[in-house]
Amino acid sequence: MPSYKIALVTTFPPGKGSLNEYAYHFVRYLRQKREVKELVLLVDALPGNEKYPEFENDGYAPTRIIPCWDFDSKTNALRILKVVQQEKPDIVMLNLQFASFGSGKVAAALGLTTPALVRLAGFPVVTLLHNIMETIDLKKAGFGGNPLLEKAIRAFGYIFTRLLLLSNLVAVTIPKYVEILEIKYKAKNVLLTPHGSFEAGADPVFEPPPGPQRIMTFGKFGTYKKVEPLVEAYKILQAKNHPNMELVIAGTDSPNSPGYLESVKQTYSEVKSISFTGYVAEEDVPKVFGEASVVVFPYNSTTGSSGVLHQAGEYARAVVLPNIGDFAALVAEEGFTGEFFEPDNTESLAHAIANILDNPERRLEIASQNFAAATGLPVSDVVDWYLLHMQTLVSKKPKVKR
Repeated sequence: MPSYKIALVTTFPPGKGSLNEYAYHFVRYLRQKREVKELVLLVDALPGNEKYPEFENDGYAPTRIIPCWDFDSKTNALRILKVVQQEKPDIVMLNLQFASFGSGKVAAALGLTTPALVRLAGFPVVTLLHNIMETIDLKKAGFGGNPLLEKAIRAFGYIFTRLLLLSNLVAVTIPKYVEILEIKYKAKNVLLTPHGSFEAGADPVFEPPPGPQRIMTFGKFGTYKKVEPLVEAYKILQAKNHPNMELVIAGTDSPNSPGYLESVKQTYSEVKSISFTGYVAEEDVPKVFGEASVVVFPYNSTTGSSGVLHQAGEYARAVVLPNIGDFAALVAEEGFTGEFFEPDNTESLAHAIANILDNPERRLEIASQNFAAATGLPVSDVVDWYLLHMQTLVSKKPKVKR
């Protein structure tokens, strides 16, 4: 069986960039596969003197981490290309969304030229694209400002989507994305891939621990993931005879919104029983989800599929979801369910949370269905899907001179 040296362009813990958690679990399974001879992670540099831990010699594919790009740098594509040419992998995979490389429009856009540059240099390229421009609410995602600016961003988004489609293969996780890319861009190299569950074979614990009912939200906040409506809904519940509760805001600022959670913390300093966990290390994630009575997604827009929704399902948690776009599609297409609320409507959000806290049977029903949906296909199997396509691409491409 042939084996390959793979370079993966991504964020990775303890880096706090978006998609770092998906990368963590993807890499965990990828390096266990016999088809992987060596794995090189091309990641963003950590701040200050922080360093990525080295992978242990555990019998799996040797894995190295090379910090070679910086969030918000305009030269990321060239810097990544240089390292790829030095490493000479058999194939390059990119784990991307439209704002992976920067909060600034120029840096974010120039970073998206990476797949095209790498392929033009002679390397087969697979891009896992977690969102597409056509489904992003630019205002709520922090990239809008006025109608003319949004129109210009959409135009450039079209161009950079064209560049992303120069990858040999573009994988997306939502059927709607495939439809848009095939119809609007006439793309022939787009495939639908399942998101996959992170914790294959985990034993579900459906009941939350005794004590206060814990309302939890998890993620990177500040753009379209705002926690203020959740805090306001929490205050409504406190005023309506739900005294035995806690609100846990788990996670960090979005890279696009530094300082956001600290400002929220200051604004709501008088509200009782709210805790901010900050960054949650991978080993602490099961505890954070396991202690939650309900997981809330206080989003007013989405930019793609949700790893957090899959995690909530894997840990058998009931969820409260916004009744919008990609979430609704994901829920319908992948078998998830939850209590829904109208975005930016705190009364609606409070009502949805109460429907779970006050109804243990409904909570168990949602948790059971979400567990079944999330654990149907583990990331390990999704990795096999990628390896099959990589094998095909490598076999068709001329070898890069060593």
